[in-house]
Amino acid sequence: MTEILFYHLTESTLENALPGLVERSLDRKWRVVIQTGSQERRDSLDNHLWTWSDSSFLAHGTDQEANPEEQPVILTTTDANPNAATVRFLVDGAVPSDAENYERLILMFDGHDQQQLEQARAQWKLLKDQGHALTYWQQNAEGRWEKKA
Repeated sequence: MTEILFYHLTESTLENALPGLVERSLDRKWRVVIQTGSQERRDSLDNHLWTWSDSSFLAHGTDQEANPEEQPVILTTTDANPNAATVRFLVDGAVPSDAENYERLILMFDGHDQQQLEQARAQWKLLKDQGHALTYWQQNAEGRWEKKA
């Protein structure tokens, strides 16, 4: 069964939080797909992941490039899984079309964006009603993740 996690951003931006979570997934030898809500956001994250740290970068590609199946991390605006990822991040209101084909499904939402909050609540209810086991994580004042439910 897919592990479904909700990550509620309250102390940092997606750009600050996402790279560390993706790195942890790669450390576990998982392939990752990141689904964004728009092409602009996909392209922005594409640039950001190359430069997010002075000492590191995340090797990745987008679904617009050749050979996406060879990339450890793919950014997309669709529900496709071109690199056979086992972990799917959904950001900026991207909605899961299939929760069953992944080891982990991670929905990240901005706690300062009312639309994202409402959408996350609706997704929680829908996935819970479908019988999925869900966990909810929220950032504490230091920006660390705490399991709340």
